[in-house]
Amino acid sequence: MDNDVSAGSTTSIVGRLALGITLLAFGLGTTKVIDGVTTADAVSLAHYVGGVALFLVGLLALRDRDTATGTAFAALGALWFTWAVGAVGAGSQVSDNAAGLFLLLFALVALSLALGAGGVLDQATYGLLCVSMLLLAVAGFADSDSLGKVGGWFAVAAGAVAWYAATAVLAKWPTALPRRAAGRGVTAAG
Repeated sequence: MDNDVSAGSTTSIVGRLALGITLLAFGLGTTKVIDGVTTADAVSLAHYVGGVALFLVGLLALRDRDTATGTAFAALGALWFTWAVGAVGAGSQVSDNAAGLFLLLFALVALSLALGAGGVLDQATYGLLCVSMLLLAVAGFADSDSLGKVGGWFAVAAGAVAWYAATAVLAKWPTALPRRAAGRGVTAAG
């Protein structure tokens, strides 16, 4: 297995940890798998860790001329901050359709990040985030709790991948899939 751990700057590690923790809390709250824990319980974490910290990490990455990481974390930080203070914050007056539209736009950002990501773990994180936000948007439009729970599980998966990506760099675990040599594993018929 490749052990491609060189693509781990301090900002990308911190950003992946912040994103992973935020997605895990948000996703687990959305699934309601833990008794008494809901999406609203993730608001503070999403506000400060997913919003403020992730945005600041994005700015630091941009300062270090890491455009992809900086763009991803600054954009996601701004979206998490907005979600925390607007969509479900105290006294929120946002309709289900407005919240669904916000999540749909969040999904589009995640899709752009997935298509532009350089590593397989980042692509997986952003791809799973895109699917999660898309499912949650549709669940909001259709008022479907079960579809919302499925979207929450995709957020949990995205959070787990982001957490692994950060931890793998720190622990020097594999971060790339093994590649077969050209022509190996192919047998000639006849």
